[in-house]
Amino acid sequence: MKHLSFIFAFILCSLTMSAQKTIPLVYDVENTGADVSPILPTRQEARKVEALTDPLEWSNGKGRVKKFSDWRKRRGEIAKEIQHYEIGEKPVVPPSAVKAEMCGQTLSVSVNVNGQILHLCATIKYPKTGQPPYALMIGTSGISLPAAVYASRPVATMVFNERQVNNYSQFGKPDGRGNYEFDRLYPSLTQNGAYSQWAWGLSRLLDGLQQLGPEVTKIDMKHIGVTGCSYAGKMALFCGAFDERVALTIAQEPGGGGVAAWRYSSWMNAQPGAKAVEGIDNTDYNWFMESLKENYGGENVSYLPYDHHELAAMICPRALLMLGNPDYEWLADPAAYVSINGAAKVWEQFGIDDRVGYSIVAGHGHCQLPESQYPEVEAYIDKFLLGKDNADTKVRIAPDAYADIDLDKWMGWWGK
Repeated sequence: MKHLSFIFAFILCSLTMSAQKTIPLVYDVENTGADVSPILPTRQEARKVEALTDPLEWSNGKGRVKKFSDWRKRRGEIAKEIQHYEIGEKPVVPPSAVKAEMCGQTLSVSVNVNGQILHLCATIKYPKTGQPPYALMIGTSGISLPAAVYASRPVATMVFNERQVNNYSQFGKPDGRGNYEFDRLYPSLTQNGAYSQWAWGLSRLLDGLQQLGPEVTKIDMKHIGVTGCSYAGKMALFCGAFDERVALTIAQEPGGGGVAAWRYSSWMNAQPGAKAVEGIDNTDYNWFMESLKENYGGENVSYLPYDHHELAAMICPRALLMLGNPDYEWLADPAAYVSINGAAKVWEQFGIDDRVGYSIVAGHGHCQLPESQYPEVEAYIDKFLLGKDNADTKVRIAPDAYADIDLDKWMGWWGK
């Protein structure tokens, strides 16, 4: 029996290694599933699902994805569902509409749509070690991860200034819906949430890098990461999910509307004596389409055809690391824990579960990564930006109390 167990383990290990070698770590196009047309039911037409929706089930309900070759289409369905119900359309931009140049270390990109031009610029800070082309980490609205995780590594950094696309902020006076730079190019999409517009903007920077090539930019397009914290953690998540040229997404303390499942956040808020967490009824609707709350707020959340574990799963087969901070209850980290475990099932389906991880650690300020979390961040950078295969990225760290959460209740029905 021991001999048979050894043979079985050897075969399983061989199959896993084979899958990891044949399944891409990143793509050279923005969206491999742009050609799909999912079923998009109204709230009245949709079935009620109180637990998490099955991310591998086709939108028409006829079967589930089993082979990796079919995931491209299912991921494309999820992308169109999220745009349709939640953030609004992320428009496709033809290469001919984008012009890029490097001015010293600054990337400048002009996007010409409907006779209107939007300008983006971002300065690249090159590392003092290694040789070009360099891996690149893009910070959404800044890079909140400590410089110490980059200092000794050949990783360039760049900040995406989202205000160049949509200057909404919870502080100060933004231009307002219909008056953002994005809206000049797309006047029919003024009801979009900011996250679709910001994801669109980051993709245009990637267009520019791709157009110029590594000889000009000194950047390796196969090793690009995106990161951000809090509202920018959500931004990093949407940017990474909606552009398959991003190899690594690190979503730091993204809160409700990020990795956290809308359903579980709503369930938390409905408990007697609960302290409010960010959910579908009380998030900032400058970030999302207002119709999301109108149609799926309250108990109607159960009719939403997807949830945010599917947003996270859109990053598969690329790499995702979620960082949490349970000291800040508003962030709804229990909902993120449920959701990321649901998303991980997709990577597991294809034998690449070392490409998704989470670390939910208390005892530090918001967006202040403690040294205890450095190893997991460094492991993901080493493996997915620097190609160090021996880095341990099977990270599953959460508070002991989360062990009492019944994950099977929320996803155990899948495939049955």
